[in-house]
Amino acid sequence: MPSMRGLDEARQFYLERGAAMLRGQFADFEDRIAVGLAGHGSQCFGFDDALSRDHDFETGFCLWLTDEDDAAIGVALARAYRALGAQKVGERSLLGESGVGVRRIGDFYRRYTGSAGAPESWQQWMSLPDWALAEATNGEVWRDGLGAFSAIRETLLHGMPEDVRRKKLAARLITMAQAGQYNYARCLKHGESGAAMLALGEFVDAASSAVFLLNRRHRPYYKWRFRAMRALETLGDLCEPLEFLLTGENGGEADALKAQLVEDICASVVRELRGEQLTHASGDYLEEHAFSVQEHIENPAIRAMHIMEG
Repeated sequence: MPSMRGLDEARQFYLERGAAMLRGQFADFEDRIAVGLAGHGSQCFGFDDALSRDHDFETGFCLWLTDEDDAAIGVALARAYRALGAQKVGERSLLGESGVGVRRIGDFYRRYTGSAGAPESWQQWMSLPDWALAEATNGEVWRDGLGAFSAIRETLLHGMPEDVRRKKLAARLITMAQAGQYNYARCLKHGESGAAMLALGEFVDAASSAVFLLNRRHRPYYKWRFRAMRALETLGDLCEPLEFLLTGENGGEADALKAQLVEDICASVVRELRGEQLTHASGDYLEEHAFSVQEHIENPAIRAMHIMEG
């Protein structure tokens, strides 16, 4: 088993080999090159373990350049980086690609946002999936004298318009109400156990998204969703009951237990909504709270969207 996480290995590799290469061969550009590790892969989230190294794993780091600097030194820098001997571990999957080495700043962010920089409109923010924002902003940046890479990163981390956050939250709350508080029990009464499990899946997905939105954090894709949720300061303790809804036994008393657990989770979310003054609705049924959250959106175009959009 490796003695350290991939992110730590990457930082050590940069400090031991990369920093000297930049200082010795690219002194005139050293302060213009952003260096770190971010993007696709468990190591960028700090979630990797020994099993992670069986495919699409490479001990290396990223060097992000502006378009102008890439035109000037991109080829030479890429050649110098390859000479450092970054270690490739495991097999490359069909969808895998190396995320390390020399990259243009615009190309890195375009992969996740569809443009070379941060979103410029609320419509762009609304359309971006949370997993893409999570991958665009994970990992670490160890140096960025120019600040161009970090400026976009900072906007993606903290720049989502409040009205967009509220709209996304309202959509998750209405799904939690319909799938968990309403349809789960009705599916069981209809004898549709498979549909009941799908309802629980919809509820868990929406609830986890709501928790990340309440924390103002971007949710990773499903593989790392619970792992990331456990570390959240606000409602991170809901991770265990949400996991139980998916993994616990079904039938008889277990179904009643899960129905009560759904209500307990919703009550916890309602308490947080009230604590943040996001809702003025009463009770613990989340449908009313979803509409209350949406009613307080200032942008009329966003407020007029269907309650389930977002």
